[in-house]
Amino acid sequence: MVAAFFFARTFTMAFTIRDLSVLAYANGFTLWHYKSGIDTLAGVACDDYFADASDMMAAGDMILISAAKGCRIMCITQAETGSVRSSPVS
Repeated sequence: MVAAFFFARTFTMAFTIRDLSVLAYANGFTLWHYKSGIDTLAGVACDDYFADASDMMAAGDMILISAAKGCRIMCITQAETGSVRSSPVS
């Protein structure tokens, strides 16, 4: 008799800086675009998802996010060294 065990895994994709680009910059404001690949919108909206780009972002910046199953506009609410918080624009 052979026993087999199957475990469901949840893969969390990481932020990829090469998929982040500047669309416009003026007076300290940056409009970004991020192509998230297979990451979900919920995953990209998590705090610190963009932490690796914290040195380039500022509070008030906006990000247009293209995800596998939709798109969203996010506003950076806080950007400090190693930490970025964002919220959806409604």
